[in-house]
Amino acid sequence: MKDVTRKAVATRLKRIEGQVRGLLRMVEEDRYCVDTLTQISAVRSALQKVEEEILRDHVSHCVAGAFASGDVVDQRHKVEELVEAIGRMTR
Repeated sequence: MKDVTRKAVATRLKRIEGQVRGLLRMVEEDRYCVDTLTQISAVRSALQKVEEEILRDHVSHCVAGAFASGDVVDQRHKVEELVEAIGRMTR
């Protein structure tokens, strides 16, 4: 992972960590269900953004590198990994 991406992802994940702690407090304080569900949706959305950022980095760094190398076996492997990762993301 590129250093810039790693730092951006770490920052986002720390923010998400705070959101999850807030969710725990909401549950412990028996806050209104719809408010809690709204916050869960926000966390899910934030995680999807992190996922997209990591995927973008993987394609531009790892997959592109395999194609630039000319190594057909590595290229096939990276494409298969990518297809599997996208498949998991869309479930």
